[in-house]
Amino acid sequence: MDPGSQPPPEDDTAFFGQPKGLLTLSGLEVWERFSFLGMQAILVLYFADSVANEGMGMSAGTAASVSAAYGTLVYLVSVAGGWLADRILGSYRAVLWGGILIACGHYSMAVPTSTMTWVGLGLISAGTGLLKPNVATMVGRLYATDDDRRDAGFALYYMAINIGAFAGPLITGWLGDHKGWHWGFSAAAIGMTFGLIQYVAGRRHLAGRRHSAEFALAPHAMRRAVRLIVLGLVAVAVVAGLLAAAGWLTMDRFVDLLTLISVIAPVVYFAVMFRSPRVTSEERGRLKPYIVLFLASTVFNFILFQAYSTMMLLASTNAETAILGFDFPASWYASALGAFEVGLAPFVAALWVRMGHRQPHASNKIAIGVVLGGLSFLLMVLPTSGHGGDDYLMSAWWIVGSYFLLGLGDILLETSGMSATTKLAPVAFSSQTMSLWFLSLALANGIQAQTVKLYDDVSKPAYFGVNGAIAVAAGLAVMAAAPWLRRTMHPVH
Repeated sequence: MDPGSQPPPEDDTAFFGQPKGLLTLSGLEVWERFSFLGMQAILVLYFADSVANEGMGMSAGTAASVSAAYGTLVYLVSVAGGWLADRILGSYRAVLWGGILIACGHYSMAVPTSTMTWVGLGLISAGTGLLKPNVATMVGRLYATDDDRRDAGFALYYMAINIGAFAGPLITGWLGDHKGWHWGFSAAAIGMTFGLIQYVAGRRHLAGRRHSAEFALAPHAMRRAVRLIVLGLVAVAVVAGLLAAAGWLTMDRFVDLLTLISVIAPVVYFAVMFRSPRVTSEERGRLKPYIVLFLASTVFNFILFQAYSTMMLLASTNAETAILGFDFPASWYASALGAFEVGLAPFVAALWVRMGHRQPHASNKIAIGVVLGGLSFLLMVLPTSGHGGDDYLMSAWWIVGSYFLLGLGDILLETSGMSATTKLAPVAFSSQTMSLWFLSLALANGIQAQTVKLYDDVSKPAYFGVNGAIAVAAGLAVMAAAPWLRRTMHPVH
């Protein structure tokens, strides 16, 4: 790598014993998550609210399904984001342009029309696809593969993410509840703008900040690729417009199409990497255990993302919105998840540093995270059982307790998963392998987009009980596979 693209040597331990570039990238993610999850905390409520209240007038199941489909699109686009960074833009510029698109999307959603809502969601999807996989890859580049600080660094990075996840719903939720939904979307736009400013200001602390892509296409191939991308986008827009005008491309069919793509895309992507001549036999061997980690991530995130859909809907209709006499909007429950992750992440990071090479293997951390995610849903069986109708109110502490389990599981799984991904990635597919991790999130959302349709049709204990039990069983299966995973992931710990 070009020495001129490396941060100054004194940066290596300048941020709580971590590289100073971690502060710049974490600061960006604080504001990106502030905007993204701040908006997501009120999105499903906005979809389900009546048109008279400036909502979209959808049923609860449809609102949750469309919200999940949006999440599917966000993470599907991350594949293109990783490829563009590796071959055309470079990670630094990919993240910069992604942030600009996200900010423009949130400003669009601040305009109180349904058309601008869909335009905004499209821009945010494209921008997040550029930003998310490449920020995580840039964090990984701050460390050597065998650096014991790596998992702790990702834990601190994830803690910063969840500062934004905590603060975002507080601001957007209050504005949405007291001023109107589009005021909440405006706050998300301002937050992303702050993130972009601090990212550009701290760029000298980043590793690999060169403007060109690390595995750039030849000039002729790059021009051809850009032309094909532009023509492809135009063609997709035209075909979608014609099908929508003809009445064939309905919202339900669009959701189903995204689910289908979310299933096919990772299969194709794994096949491409396994067959690529630029992937060595050693790298190919480490991709096999990664498939297990991929599926574990899918199961956990299927539960996690419902913190912003079915759990939010349940909180808005069947949970008290007062704790110790203090009233709050239902969307503030989403901040509890971020608060737990902010509070727990430093302890998890300190524990891994203290244990060093004695810490649990990455696969065991991920397995425990999946089990905790399942338990967070199984816990909800208790307060939703034994009622004659849907007019009951459960204590707020049930939702808070569920989010505690989910938050701890998220720290264990996501930090270990992202860290393991940067270690297991074939060199020629570095950013794209991180995109593959985000495809597990797309698949989780794609499955969720179908499953949440049942939310209105089955009992709440059955819904949360079955989904929770499946997640616990999946986590236990990963634990059972731990000896094989340790052997095939070596030397990755």
